[in-house]
Amino acid sequence: QVQLVESGGGSVQAGGSLRLSCAASGYTYSSYCMGWFRQAPGKEREGVAAIDSDGSTSYADSVKGRFTISKDNAKNTLYLQMHSLKPEDTAMYYCSADPAAILPFIPDEYNYWGQGTQVTVSS
Repeated sequence: QVQLVESGGGSVQAGGSLRLSCAASGYTYSSYCMGWFRQAPGKEREGVAAIDSDGSTSYADSVKGRFTISKDNAKNTLYLQMHSLKPEDTAMYYCSADPAAILPFIPDEYNYWGQGTQVTVSS
């Protein structure tokens, strides 16, 4: 059974940093495409960053240069390092995984999701 558990969210002031973690279990971690999505109240879930099984990464334009996605295959853990946070980054952040995601920023491409961790950025 695939399980994804996020942690690391919290409240920070604009310009601050946070690192989100996603502990994965129940599957061959290194072979999956993994992503971070976020959803603010009243808005659709949007892709933030993704990393493929070969380590290639992609980012939404809104976070390029500020966020970094990475994974530690030995620890089965996915990370999202966030710098220069803005109030518009406030959202629930979700970790996702799938063995065959082709379009990394489309939520329907992922079969597995964590429960989410809240990030709140104040101005």
